[in-house]
Amino acid sequence: MLSPVTDADGAPFWQYAARGELRVQACADCGELRFPPRPCCPHCQSFASEWRPVSGHGRVWSYVVPHPPLLPDYAEQAPYGVIVVELADHPRIRLVGNLVTGPDAPLNSFSPDRIRIGARVRVVFGRDGLPRWMLERP
Repeated sequence: MLSPVTDADGAPFWQYAARGELRVQACADCGELRFPPRPCCPHCQSFASEWRPVSGHGRVWSYVVPHPPLLPDYAEQAPYGVIVVELADHPRIRLVGNLVTGPDAPLNSFSPDRIRIGARVRVVFGRDGLPRWMLERP
């Protein structure tokens, strides 16, 4: 599988995820959350930032089901669901991930034909430290 490509702005996201924590970048001056991470606050133009924990609960806002041709590691597991999750405690923040049946389950463990817009999900972290999503009530 591929590893995330990190940059200076996004590296803390992956460091927290490796510890099983879901955190989102926030402006240290005005307090607005922002994702994806970036150097400057789009609300007040401050360069001060911090990383705040979020609940890890949300709902499926959108999704796509990739089909081959894909990179070889992914083609073997296709089709699988890639979801956009709107966070319950911060609805303007949306994260992309896979809907799976367990933290270390394969990408295709949750049948894509069962994905529903609005379904409630929660974050889980696999042994590889990547955040994934599971239904709150399977």
